[in-house]
Amino acid sequence: MQGGNIRRGMGLRSLVFFFLSSASTTVAAQYPLRPILLVVPYTTGSDADLAARNLAQHASRYLDGQSVVVMNQPGASGSIGTLAIRNAAPDGYRLLLMRIASQVILPAMERKTPYRWNEFTFLSVLEINPYVCAVKNDAPYASMQDLIAEIRKQPGKLNYATVGDGTLQNFGPQYLFSLVGLPKDAAVGVPYKGSGDLSASLLGGQTQFACSNLGAMLGHFRAGTLRPLMTTTREPLKELPGTPTARTLGWPEMERLAAWSALAGPARMPREVVERWTDVLAKLATDPAWLAGVAKLGGIPAVRTPAETEQFVQDQYLLYEPLAQRLGLRK
Repeated sequence: MQGGNIRRGMGLRSLVFFFLSSASTTVAAQYPLRPILLVVPYTTGSDADLAARNLAQHASRYLDGQSVVVMNQPGASGSIGTLAIRNAAPDGYRLLLMRIASQVILPAMERKTPYRWNEFTFLSVLEINPYVCAVKNDAPYASMQDLIAEIRKQPGKLNYATVGDGTLQNFGPQYLFSLVGLPKDAAVGVPYKGSGDLSASLLGGQTQFACSNLGAMLGHFRAGTLRPLMTTTREPLKELPGTPTARTLGWPEMERLAAWSALAGPARMPREVVERWTDVLAKLATDPAWLAGVAKLGGIPAVRTPAETEQFVQDQYLLYEPLAQRLGLRK
């Protein structure tokens, strides 16, 4: 008798589980049924914010008209907003605009970062932000090789602008130093509050060179006040005709250095939700309006599959962890 009760109880639980699973699958298949919140772990007007708003503006056309609402949740180098999504329900209604600094560089530097790079459901890379090294328009360096030769000749004498130790603006020159056999203190990194101050330091002569996102310096390139010496993109940039790539200069490893945006959600999101976003992003990849928005921000469209995106982010983490170790920044 007792065995029969157990079997009936197990049968009832199985039936309940079946109905709950079916209901969950049905909801996922109908996704989205309400607006989607896209969390940006940085302030309004930042590169991350602008990329998120470009996505939100155009994605709704492929989401049955449901809107994507951008919410800025900055703080602690991007970890507050990122952690909020790591801890969110994995239903696809709270997503994250990932950036290299919060998703890769911070965990590579700080062992106490409250999340790991891979504790998310990766949906796609959105765009790559070309990385450019530049000097003031009247600087005496005609090429990147000239600049490196001067640094080698006068170690510790030249300054380069950054927006902090744990940023791409600092890691880029340091990675280049490692490739050409220069010590980490070959030039002095000077931190500034943001990309605007970084450019101003070049224009004012407080620093002699800087490497940063194309979008941050494009206006100065067009005005002729700053001069690009190198880009890390595989192909030359149409915005910077005549500027050599790192590969043509003999440093193809520098191509791994670039800022980027990606879309992700909490771990274990339903397969149907992931497939829906894969379809949406594939359509955005050919959407003239979204592409124009990416170009306006100085980016290169880079939509990828979820698996390719996860591999990309992993490769980025494996680049910056040893760099942080070399610079004494991993703690």
